[in-house]
Amino acid sequence: MPELRLHLLACDAATQDQIRRRFERDGVSVDATDVLAEAPASFLGHVPDVLLVDADGDSASVVRALAGVKDEYPELPVILFAHDADMPLVVDSMKAGAYDFVAKPLDLTRLDIAIKNASQLHRLMQRVNQLQDKYQRTGTFQDMVGQSPRMRQIYDAIEHVSRTDVTVLVTGQSGTGKALVARAIHELSERRSKPFVALSCASVPGELLESELFGHEKGAMPGAESRYAGCAEQAEGGTLFLDEICAVEPALQSKMLRFLETRRFQRIGGTDLLRSDTRVIASTNRDPMEEIRQSRLREDLYYRLAVVPIELPPLCERRTDVPLLAQHFVDRFTAKYGKYFYDCSPEAIDALSRYPWPGNVRELENVIERVIVLNNASQISARMLPASVLHGATTAREGDASEASPGPDVILPFTEVEKREISRALRICGWNVAKAAERLELGQATLYRKIKKYGIRLLRKQRDAAGV
Repeated sequence: MPELRLHLLACDAATQDQIRRRFERDGVSVDATDVLAEAPASFLGHVPDVLLVDADGDSASVVRALAGVKDEYPELPVILFAHDADMPLVVDSMKAGAYDFVAKPLDLTRLDIAIKNASQLHRLMQRVNQLQDKYQRTGTFQDMVGQSPRMRQIYDAIEHVSRTDVTVLVTGQSGTGKALVARAIHELSERRSKPFVALSCASVPGELLESELFGHEKGAMPGAESRYAGCAEQAEGGTLFLDEICAVEPALQSKMLRFLETRRFQRIGGTDLLRSDTRVIASTNRDPMEEIRQSRLREDLYYRLAVVPIELPPLCERRTDVPLLAQHFVDRFTAKYGKYFYDCSPEAIDALSRYPWPGNVRELENVIERVIVLNNASQISARMLPASVLHGATTAREGDASEASPGPDVILPFTEVEKREISRALRICGWNVAKAAERLELGQATLYRKIKKYGIRLLRKQRDAAGV
């Protein structure tokens, strides 16, 4: 059983020696604590795969110690053994969470089987918890990542509109994920088996945009050597995504309006009136109302597009999603480039969360990709981040009001409330985790897991003392 860690609790010297001689020769790590009352603090930071407890002493103390261990480490399997395996002790121990009971003198073959079974169960439970934690941490919806209230509202809107064929206008700054919203609506709709065709209106010259959208006949323009089916035809039965709709020239906007009203169009140079059964989603990074005021966007086209408007917030307005997004990109680029990063340090998360991200999610994605390409490590540290991010985070920290009390009508998500309360308890207790855990009525190990989950920054001396 390689890489297995056992911990012996309250075992006499002869039993310790017997177990060590049997298991250490197979590469098993065996630690021991003589006093029942010292569990589980005795293996803090070095949690064993299986805990072996000698129950020959006071049975009440054994059950109390077992309950304390299971309170701190509910997945940790505990095997008890004793000379007098009386039924009340066995029953009370099992109620307190014992995995198995082995009579003394020890049958090492029987103990070996019990340890193997217990360790397999422990690792299975750890894997289940990791998967559950990963699901909660990533907070993904389709290809979007975030659990903030704003993003949950957007997910709800996507789910509702995907059941219909209404036209949707997605607005938001560059890099906020407007194309992901369009793709999510398509993938959740009845049209998901049909084409999803995206046309960037800003990247096609104005004189060619109509051809890209509606197609052309052979000879209709210079270079038109054959008939071309435009995006409206290509998206038949599916979804047409018109990205940056405000870049369309007014002359073409009238034809777009007619297409939206009738789903009919003509190829350039053609006489046939064609019909396309396609759902239309548009997006823009501009303010549509300002574009209308400046006569760059037809008001009637806007209202035809914005049957359901979805506005994506900038990343600086959903900072609680930054750790989730960072982990998402770490996982993606670690796999892409064959690296071994698994997460970001608390200091890195702190800097990433405070930086204002003018380039939004796309900028965060680029930063994480750059860090992973240029470094080799298991964890992204703050020193690996670009100087611009660190400087921006420092500037934001000096005027940070993120922990100010929310307004009277603001309801914070439970995870944000928990994070704030843990941070407040740590400050009140002078960053002493043991004291903070006691005040919060949590086990120390539970508090350490939450500190890591939320990326709460501990003082260096506190981290060193805790071995984290």
